Amino acid sequence: MPKKRNTGGNDRLHVRVKTAAKRTTSSTRWLQRQLNDPYVAAAKRDGYASRAAYKLLEIDDKFHLLNGRSHIVDLGAAPGGWSQVAAARCGKGGRVLAIDILEMPIPDANVDFMQLDFLDEGAPAIIAAHLDSKIDVVLSDMAAAATGHRQTDHIRTIALAEAAAYFACDTLVMGGSFCAKVFQGGSSKDLLMLLKDRFASVHHFKPKSSRKESVELYVVGRGFKG
Repeated sequence: MPKKRNTGGNDRLHVRVKTAAKRTTSSTRWLQRQLNDPYVAAAKRDGYASRAAYKLLEIDDKFHLLNGRSHIVDLGAAPGGWSQVAAARCGKGGRVLAIDILEMPIPDANVDFMQLDFLDEGAPAIIAAHLDSKIDVVLSDMAAAATGHRQTDHIRTIALAEAAAYFACDTLVMGGSFCAKVFQGGSSKDLLMLLKDRFASVHHFKPKSSRKESVELYVVGRGFKG
C-alpha cells in the first residue's frame, strides 16, 4: 500500500546533468528534469509506479470520483500509478481494470490488467465483457506520442479522450464518473457538448502535480445521466 504522499519542501539539492558522449541534449534535459522533480522522488518514496499518481490523488480529492466505487476502468494505465490510487480508494470489494497497449506489472491485488489497443474496434466490447457489469468510473490518462507540434498533439490527444468518453457513455452506471486527459485549449466542442449532455456537471482541472510547462488538463464529468 503506498504511503501518505509528501512531495517535500524547497530545500532539495538541484542536480545538474552533463551531456554524456552518447546522450542527446534532449535526453540530458529530460534526465535533469527527472532528477529535480519532487514528485518523481515522492513517487519512489511512497511506492507509486509513477509521478502521475499524484495527479489522480488531486483530482479525486477535489471531485470525489473513486470512494466506494466498485468497478473502475483505467485506460492508458501503464506504468500503473493511476491504477494504484484507484485500487486504494475504490473501497473493499472494488476492482480496477487497467488497460494499456504496453505491458505493465500488476500494481495491486485489486487490479486486473489487459494488454490491448483501446482503439481496436473490438476492444470496448472485450473490456465490458471482462467486467460483466456496468462500470462506475472510467479514467483515461491516454495521450498520443508527442510530435513536437502543439496543435497536432492536441488534436490526437482529444481524439483519445473522445474515444474514452464514448466508451464511458456506453458502459457507465447512472451517476457514474469520467475523467480524461486533454490539452490546454480545453476539450473540443464536440467532446464538451457530449459530456454536458450526458453528465450532471463537467469541469476542467489542472493538478498542481502537472509540470508547469505541461499543457495538459483533465476534463471531469460527474453524475452520468444515461
